[in-house]
Amino acid sequence: MNLKKFSLPVAILLFILALDQYFKFYIKNHFFLGEEVSVMGNWFKLHFTENYGMAFGLEFGGKAGKIFLTVFRIIFVVVIGYYVKTLIDKNTHKLYVYGWVLIIAGALGNIIDSVFYGVHFGYDTWFHGRVVDMLYFPLVQTTIPENWPFWAGEDFEFFRPVFNIADAAISIGFVVILLLQKKVTEAENNPSIDKTEEELTQEQLPN
Repeated sequence: MNLKKFSLPVAILLFILALDQYFKFYIKNHFFLGEEVSVMGNWFKLHFTENYGMAFGLEFGGKAGKIFLTVFRIIFVVVIGYYVKTLIDKNTHKLYVYGWVLIIAGALGNIIDSVFYGVHFGYDTWFHGRVVDMLYFPLVQTTIPENWPFWAGEDFEFFRPVFNIADAAISIGFVVILLLQKKVTEAENNPSIDKTEEELTQEQLPN
């Protein structure tokens, strides 16, 4: 096994994990719950919130659901980790591999919160930690006109969810995978598509 092929994916994973945990520890230790600080006007703020559940502040099934979700995430990371190894071994498109690495890093970042934060910060038991969120982008804040047929007079905000680096990594990874899925599938069905000119030339040379 060529370990050099794994060095950059592992470096990306560790960087995302370190960045995610740095922000979470900083917010946890310097902000009170619900505190909000403007970073760039009204459209980018740090807003400290916590949740028991999924990405972007979504929650799932109380404490029993919390354990189920954490165990599911761990199994998911193991399965996808093995899948990424096979992609690297097959020299799959690097950006496609990195997309999956971002998803793994994001999942691991939130797993760390779920498994350890309750005990580390002294508010709950193992596997019952709350995921720390802080990135808030209320890009559009307005009121829907009274004469509109739907939600007339209601406040409208985009983007409402508060999230973290791990959530962002998962989302970016998902988009990268979607954009490259067709190219990777075509390359798997016709291996010559993704080969370099040098590799093709070498194959054509007589033995």
